[in-house]
Amino acid sequence: QLQLVESGGGLVQPGGSLRLSCAASGFTLDYYAIGWFRQAPGKEREGVSCISRGAGSTNYADSVKGRLTISRDNAKNMVYLQMNSLKFEDTAIYYCAAVVTSVQAMCILSASEYEYWGQGTQVTVSS
Repeated sequence: QLQLVESGGGLVQPGGSLRLSCAASGFTLDYYAIGWFRQAPGKEREGVSCISRGAGSTNYADSVKGRLTISRDNAKNMVYLQMNSLKFEDTAIYYCAAVVTSVQAMCILSASEYEYWGQGTQVTVSS
């Protein structure tokens, strides 16, 4: 059964860091572009970052550029989101998502493009 499981969320002070992980099981990530999305209370789900199947291309939302870094380790079937300089407005549930693709060097930061979703991990930035 194809499954994505996020981990690494938690409570952090402003300016702090977290590293989110997304573990895939039941399939190999080699053929999938991966996205990270988030949803804050009362707000729509928004794209945070994505990484292409071949890891040669990444995209970031303007609000997180320079602070978040997406990476993948296909050998471990894992995708990561390193989050630095966290702000109050980063508080949300973070989801990873996957879409199978034949394109090596492109990813699209739109939730409608993604087929498989994890259950999410809560990130709370608070003093």
